[in-house]
Order: sequence, then C-alpha cells, then structure tokens
Amino acid sequence: MKAEKRYFLTGFLAVTLGLIYWFDPAETHIFPSCQFYTLTGLYCPGCGTMRAFHQLLHGSLTGALSMNPLMVIALPVVLLLYLRKKWAYYPWVAWCSFATLVSYGILRNIHLWPFILLAPK
Repeated sequence: MKAEKRYFLTGFLAVTLGLIYWFDPAETHIFPSCQFYTLTGLYCPGCGTMRAFHQLLHGSLTGALSMNPLMVIALPVVLLLYLRKKWAYYPWVAWCSFATLVSYGILRNIHLWPFILLAPK
C-alpha cells in the first residue's frame, strides 16, 4: 500500500473515532441513521455499531455488547485478518462471514428470549 494512502486512511480513521468518542451517537444527530431500519423497521447486522464503538472508546465493554455484540466479537477477528492478510483470501472466510452476518441479521429480529439480547438497546 502506498504511504500516502495509508496516511490518509489512518487520518480518516482517527478523525472518525474522535468524532464518535466526543459525540454520543445515541444523543446527537450528526451521524446518519440506519437506512435499512428506517425503511423496514428491522435491525440490520450493523445497527448499533457506532453506539457500540462509543461505548468501547469510553471503556464500557458491557455497554458495547448491549449495542452490537457481533461487532465487539468480530473486532479481534478483523484485527487478525488485517495482520495475516493471506488468511482473508481463503474462500471459507468470505462464506463464514456472509453466513454469520445473514444469521445474525435474522436472529436479532426475533422477539423472543434469548434473541432479544441481540437487538440494540
């Protein structure tokens, strides 16, 4: 990766995380809302991710888990795939990721215990 591109991505990530740290997505309206939820009333696999990042940046693991448990669990996996780039090109990684996202998206919209624990608070 070219150095300029890497610096741009690092800067973009730093600014984005800074905004999420200082402005609570649950209380401010500077962040976009989930269009899937707005159109359908159903939670997508990403619903609650920004609020979960806000909680993680403030040191609240339980708060982050209550917003989007899959994102919290997936962070170490994403970091591992970033460090071992070759692993990301195995076909089973893409299929497992796809199956996980689809299953999670379905399960978090079932209004029965224990699936209600997957819905963002």
